[in-house]
Amino acid sequence: MTRPRTKAAIIGSGNIGTDLMIKVLRLSESLDVVAMAGIDPDSDGLARARRLKVATTHEGVEGLVGLDQFANVDLVFDATSAGAHRHHDDVLRPLGRTLVDLTPAAVGPYVVPPVNGDAHLDAPNVNMVTCGGQATIPIVAAVGAVTPVHYGEIVASIASRSAGPGTRANIDEFTETTSSAIEQVGGAARGKAIIVLNPAEPPLIMRDTVHCLVSDCATEAVTASVEAMVGRVHAYVPGYRLKQKVQFDRVPSDDPLRGLLPAGAVGTDAMKVSVFLEVEGAAHYLPAYAGNLDIMTSAALRTAERMAAHRARQGATA
Repeated sequence: MTRPRTKAAIIGSGNIGTDLMIKVLRLSESLDVVAMAGIDPDSDGLARARRLKVATTHEGVEGLVGLDQFANVDLVFDATSAGAHRHHDDVLRPLGRTLVDLTPAAVGPYVVPPVNGDAHLDAPNVNMVTCGGQATIPIVAAVGAVTPVHYGEIVASIASRSAGPGTRANIDEFTETTSSAIEQVGGAARGKAIIVLNPAEPPLIMRDTVHCLVSDCATEAVTASVEAMVGRVHAYVPGYRLKQKVQFDRVPSDDPLRGLLPAGAVGTDAMKVSVFLEVEGAAHYLPAYAGNLDIMTSAALRTAERMAAHRARQGATA
């Protein structure tokens, strides 16, 4: 017997919210988008939603709550900004709605599907970190599964044209949230994140670089772990791939990088593990260079579907 789909709404009618709406409508077998809220009545996202028979409002979260369709909504995706999300959480949590947060607000626990996707299925609010975090934290975790990561640094380079006003307004939150999640989810003792908005024309596909500082390790085991993790991400983000083989460089005794080692490891062997990734988008809304959108919305969809399935199982056994 086919289970009824979980009704979902999206706040944010920009690039991320619109791409997410199209993904849910095209790909999901367990979710159904019934409403989209924005603040710009002339936005392309709201216009597309209306054409797709999705209820819309340009009055933000207050307008969403006032829609007739809201009564059946169980899950709300927030694709706005970190500052706006805190208000949305204040409004929606008392109403019993689950929030999947695509902003760097980090009100709820971090979720990166192939690393801790089943850890917070009952949480009222989960945070999808950032596009750079979704692309790179799985790799930090894969290295950490073989050997402790003393320091993890990621550089996410995205096409300037794929960064909307919400992304630009959240640059500081991006670096703070991603750095924190590298530690809390990726398992690195220390984490750092850098984002680059590349203005090149034609726009370049998203590229991500991951550097992990570790003690001496079995390179074959690290490579196998990284390649397996890439396969797990690729399963829901088809454009996610390694650009070249995993690189290993020994860190000499006079290298300043050794200052990042913990006190007990200063005199030991050290190695830098470097992983180079490319994320090509599925072009559901923006062109394929916008892999930063694709990995974020794909991770949010994956997480929401897991949460919906978990709650359906709970309801069936209640």
